[in-house]
Amino acid sequence: MNSYKNKLMSKNGKVIILLAREMLTYYKGDRIRTVSQYTDIFDTARGTVQSALKFLQEINGLKLESRGHLGTFIVDIDYKKLWEVSDFNVIMGVMPLPYSKRYEGLATGFYESFEESEIPFSLAFMRGSSKRIEALNLGKYNFTIISKLAARLEMRKSSNIEIIHEFGEGSYVGNHVIVFRDRNETKIEDGMRIALDPMSIDQLILTSNECIDKEIEYVETPYNQILNKMKNNEIDAAIWNVDEIKEKNLEYNVCPLSSKKTKDLSKEDTIAVVAVSKGNKEFGNILNKFIDLKKVEKIQQKVMNDEIIPKY
Repeated sequence: MNSYKNKLMSKNGKVIILLAREMLTYYKGDRIRTVSQYTDIFDTARGTVQSALKFLQEINGLKLESRGHLGTFIVDIDYKKLWEVSDFNVIMGVMPLPYSKRYEGLATGFYESFEESEIPFSLAFMRGSSKRIEALNLGKYNFTIISKLAARLEMRKSSNIEIIHEFGEGSYVGNHVIVFRDRNETKIEDGMRIALDPMSIDQLILTSNECIDKEIEYVETPYNQILNKMKNNEIDAAIWNVDEIKEKNLEYNVCPLSSKKTKDLSKEDTIAVVAVSKGNKEFGNILNKFIDLKKVEKIQQKVMNDEIIPKY
C-alpha cells in the first residue's frame, strides 16, 4: 500500500480508488463499463479515467482487452492488489454481544470466512440494535448484524440502511418467551413491573405489543441485566430470548407469548440479517462476492451443535 500512497493522494487518486472498488465486484471475463460511462459516474474527465485504468493495469491489478464494438473485457484480475488500492483497509463489522452459542456461531462463521478470503477483518460487539444501526450510519462500521425485525422497522422510518443478506429462521435468536419472577404467574397482569430495554428495538417492540392495554410499570433495564433485576425483585416479568435460559439451565418460570401480533413479530426477530449503509452500496456487493454467507450459517450450526469450538 505504501508504494501506491503518493499516487492515491494525487488529484486522480479518488478515481483510482473508486475504480478499484468497482473492479472488485467483477470476475475474469466480465465486460467493464466504457470510459464515457465512468466519466459520467465519477463526474470527471476522460483522461482521468484512462489514467486510473492504466494505473490499475500497471500494478497488475487488472489486465484488460479491447474487443472493438463489443467493449473492453477483463482477461486477468488480482483481487489482492485491487484491495490494496481500494482504501477499504480493515473491514469492520458489529454484532450483538456473544452471550449465546447462536451469536458465537455467527461470529465464528464470519471470522473463518474472512480468513479464507484473506481480507483483513475485525468484528466488534455492541449491545442494542439501535446503537449498532446508529454506529453503522455514522460510518464507524461497514456492516452490522441485526434482526430482520429491527432492520425492517428502521427502513420503515428512514432509508439509510439496506439488507444485503438474510439468514434463516433461528439464526439470530431462538424463540422469545415471557419470563416471570413468580412461579405462579402465567401471564402479564395489571400492576406488574415489566423490564424494557429502549436500546433493543426488538425487545422494545415485542414488549410493547405484549403489554398493550395493560396497566403496568415499565422499568428501563439493559437487556443483559434483566435476569439480575428479576432475581433482586426489581421487576416481575420480561420478554426474553430463551437461549440463555436453556444454555445456563436457569430456573425461571417461562411462558409462551400470548399476543398474536407479538408471536408474528417474534418470527422476524429470530432471523439475522446483514445490513449496510445505503451510502456504501459497493461494499455490500463486495461482501456478497467474497464471503460465502451460506457457509457462515453452516458454521453457526456446527458451533451450536458443539461440533466445532467458537473462534472470534
